[in-house]
Amino acid sequence: MNIGILLPNWVGDVVMATPALRALRTLHGDDAHLVGVMRPYVADVLAGTSWLDDIVTYEYGKQRRLRQIWRTGQMLRRHRFDQLLLFTNSLSTGLIAWLSCAKERIGFAAYGRGRLLTQRLQQPRERGRRVPRSAIEQYLDVVAAVGAPTERRDLELMATPLELAAADAVWREHRLHEPRHVIAFNTGGAYGAAKCWPTEHFAALAKRIVRRFDAAVLVICGPAEKQAASDIVRLAGEPRVVSLADRPPSLRLSKGCLSRANLVISTDSGPRHLAAGLGVPTITLFGPTDPRWSENWRPDAINLQEPVPCGPCGKRVCPLKHHRCMVDLSVDRVFAAVQQQLQMIACERAA
Repeated sequence: MNIGILLPNWVGDVVMATPALRALRTLHGDDAHLVGVMRPYVADVLAGTSWLDDIVTYEYGKQRRLRQIWRTGQMLRRHRFDQLLLFTNSLSTGLIAWLSCAKERIGFAAYGRGRLLTQRLQQPRERGRRVPRSAIEQYLDVVAAVGAPTERRDLELMATPLELAAADAVWREHRLHEPRHVIAFNTGGAYGAAKCWPTEHFAALAKRIVRRFDAAVLVICGPAEKQAASDIVRLAGEPRVVSLADRPPSLRLSKGCLSRANLVISTDSGPRHLAAGLGVPTITLFGPTDPRWSENWRPDAINLQEPVPCGPCGKRVCPLKHHRCMVDLSVDRVFAAVQQQLQMIACERAA
C-alpha cells in the first residue's frame, strides 16, 4: 500500500505523533510505503527515525492560500495514495486531502470538512464541548481506524550524528563537560506570550541552580526567544549560565543540545516534547493551557501549574493583563522540582 500521513504543523505535535507513526510501521512492516506530508520547518523533528519511507513538504500562507492548497493537492495526487491519514484538523488540509484523490481519506470530522473524508472520526464531547485529551490519543485514534495497535503511547525520537556533533561544539565552547549536570532552559513557544514564564524568574532560577549544584544552565532559543535568552544570561550574571542566542537558530542544534542535557525546564511548547522523545527528564511550566491537551505520560516528568480563578483560559495573551498563572508560579516551587529531579538522576546513576 501507498500511505500518506498529513502531519501536524507544530514541533511538539509532530513529536506527539511518533507513537502513531510507530504503530503504523508495526502494522504494515515493509509491506507499505509510508510518506510523511508536512511543513518544511518540522521535517527535522523526525530526522534519525525510521518509520517513514519518504517525506513530502508543502508550504502555504495567508497570501494566495486557495491557489497553494490547489497546488499541494495536485502534488499529492501524483503520489496516488491508497490511504491518506489526517493528523491535522483544519479545513484547509481536508481540502488538500480531497484534492489528492486518495482512495481513503481518514481523519476527524472537524471544522466542516467531514464531507471531504471517506472515513470520519468524532471527538468525544461532554455538554457540547470537546473532552480534553492528549494529542497523542487523537493521533492514535486515526491509525486505530486502519487497524494499527495503540498500546504504546511513549514518545520516541533519535538524535542524528550531525545533531550530536553540533551539540558537542556548544559543549566545547562553553566547557559544559566540566559540571556534573547541564540543565537546559526553554523560555517561549509559538502559541503566544501567555505561555511564557517571566524572564526574571528564569534568571533567578538559573543563578540559584549554578550556585547550589555542580551544574551549568544552557538557554536554548529560536528566533523569537533570542532576546529573552540573552536577558537571562545577563540578569543571572554567572559564567555557567550560557545561551544559544549568538548562534544561528536551528531545530537540529536545539535537538542535539536537548539530547545532551540532563534535565530540561520548559514552558508548554515543542522543546518539552523533544526532550521527552529523547528520554531526557523534564519540568514543564504550565500557564493558560490545560495540561490534559498535551500530556505525554513520561514517568520522569514534573508538570507545574499555579491554580488561578481565571484559568486555564487557553488564551494566547492574558485577557486580564495580569498573567498571574505564570507570574505567580514561584521560583521556589520550580527550584524544589529541580532538586527532586536531580536527586532522581543521582539515584539512577548510583544504581
